[in-house]
Amino acid sequence: MKTFIWDTKRLEEIRQDAANGLLSLALISLRKQADEALAFEPVSVMDKEVVPPSGDKHDYMSMGPYWWPDPDKPDGLPYIRRDGEVNPDRDKYDNASLSPMCGHVATLSLASYLLNSDMYAEHAALLLRTWFLDAETRMNPHLEYGQAIPGICDGRGIGIIDTAGNFTKLADALGVLTEADVWTEADAAGMQAWMGDYLTWLLESETGKDEARQHNNHGTYYDMQAIALSLLTEQTDVARSLAEKVAEVRIATQVEPDGAQPRELARTRSNSYSLMNTLGFVNLAILSRHVDVDLWEFETADGRSIHRALDWFVPYINAEKEWSWQQISAFDPVSYMPLFRLTVAHFDSGFLDVLDVLPEDEVNQAHLTCT
Repeated sequence: MKTFIWDTKRLEEIRQDAANGLLSLALISLRKQADEALAFEPVSVMDKEVVPPSGDKHDYMSMGPYWWPDPDKPDGLPYIRRDGEVNPDRDKYDNASLSPMCGHVATLSLASYLLNSDMYAEHAALLLRTWFLDAETRMNPHLEYGQAIPGICDGRGIGIIDTAGNFTKLADALGVLTEADVWTEADAAGMQAWMGDYLTWLLESETGKDEARQHNNHGTYYDMQAIALSLLTEQTDVARSLAEKVAEVRIATQVEPDGAQPRELARTRSNSYSLMNTLGFVNLAILSRHVDVDLWEFETADGRSIHRALDWFVPYINAEKEWSWQQISAFDPVSYMPLFRLTVAHFDSGFLDVLDVLPEDEVNQAHLTCT
């Protein structure tokens, strides 16, 4: 078994505890979530009513979340941008199925291993085969029609972020699932081939290259996904090449000496985006360790670093400062928990004081226990 963000040794320890009857609150929560995931029916790109411009429903398609019909145009075209305000029509596309499917696969795979239950693995396998492997329902391995904008474009490099967190999550889930008898060698080989093809498209297509050029959270999550899939498909040279560029291309250009991230603070959901990008940096640091690249210790001469980006949040969490940038949607402090739990588990226990201030994250505690 090989995982990349989840701690393999920690997983083995938790599994042994469970076998000995020591069920922590996190494991009890995981079992509950996995039982709920069993009710999630298989979904695929064929379920959408919209047909992509290619005419092939096997092609993934989504709509830009912050784009709305122009009220001054009879047909609403071209759409106009309202940053931070999600158009509910986005849920008519494939993204509405992809995200929950990947989340449920991660939960089911984890539960199958930690609780030694093929029941959970069987359902995870069914969900994966339906979305990625079965000829009648499989997604084609590209994202040319991600985050289209009606009246402007059929897809954008920016749309690649639809899969970034989801496929990084699947990299670990697939590693755990290899321990289940119901996940066959053919299944594993099929997923390796699919993810390998998707990675090739990600690295070589003009759409992928466009996303790689972004100097905000999109660039961060592009690298996170590409490194995770390189590790999953055993292309360590590719992973190392990508990881070696992150320090100067991402961290040094996006984080200010005081830890602020101006490109994220400029958004209408500034707290959410600043947190999201920092979580991407921490995940990149974890992933890059697998190819002996140390992003955690990187710091520019004027102090730009992942550690400084984390430090920047602390006075706001401790209520020493008040957030003064725009945040048009509600922001729950529990959202900080995954970021600081990962940091404490992998890099710096000095942030334990931050965790003591934050409310418990009941939804993610089972997954976070495995970091």
